[in-house]
Amino acid sequence: MTTAQTPTPTPAASLARLSINQETIKQWSLPELAEGCVKAGIGQVGLWRAPIQAYGVERTARLLSDAGLTVTSLCRGGFLTALDPAERVRALDDNRRAVDEAAAVATDTLVLVSGGLPPGSRDLHGARERVAEALAELAPYAAERGVRLAIEPLHPMFASDRCVVSTLAQALDLAERFPAEQAGVVVDTYHLWWDDRAPAEIARAGAGGRIHAFQLADWITPLPAGVLLGRGQLGDGSVDFRAFRAAVEAAGYDGPIEVEIFNEALWARDGAEVLAEVAARYGQHAC
Repeated sequence: MTTAQTPTPTPAASLARLSINQETIKQWSLPELAEGCVKAGIGQVGLWRAPIQAYGVERTARLLSDAGLTVTSLCRGGFLTALDPAERVRALDDNRRAVDEAAAVATDTLVLVSGGLPPGSRDLHGARERVAEALAELAPYAAERGVRLAIEPLHPMFASDRCVVSTLAQALDLAERFPAEQAGVVVDTYHLWWDDRAPAEIARAGAGGRIHAFQLADWITPLPAGVLLGRGQLGDGSVDFRAFRAAVEAAGYDGPIEVEIFNEALWARDGAEVLAEVAARYGQHAC
């Protein structure tokens, strides 16, 4: 992590599409997040299910509506690869609840992380097919409630335990079995920066109207123990954010740009300082 410096203010016009994912400033409560974003001139936030459940889903919806904030996405649904029938029923029920929560907080985008290999399994193809079978049940349910399912490919290092969908091509192969208004993909720079096929697959996604979310985080090394919390502040790592933004915009995407960083060093700092730094880094590296 670089030494904290007073960030240069970012022009308000540059922040119009910026969304702050709740996990980026995890140390803040929901009221603090709402107040901080309003003060910073940021009008959009991405949410996670556990904290809004703890605060109260309807209460969250009122808080953000009263603050004039738009919810750009809800994380997460998914984990749909179980072989055990009872586990599968529980997963589908939980995903229906996730859809209902997304509708309640007035976002049209539920991010799905597919799930990893079941214990003892080495069948990646079979696991992806179970995701497709689950989507066939969930996509119509979500569409009836005005919610799109956004399949997020995760970096291959997560394939065994968290997400058997590792590339944008794999995510699109699943999404394209359903209407675009039901299923699309997440373009997350942290997970896709390494893939030289990503630009072509972004174009493919855009042509089908399937870019449902665009998220930013940097890739930094060495990765921390546990790797999940290894996302870097924008500009600290290897990702060419302007190239990704140019690709999604050339593909027709003009929606929110959500900064989603899981990083314990950021969580240990003052939330207002982190928010100002994120806005400044966004202006420097992604605009």
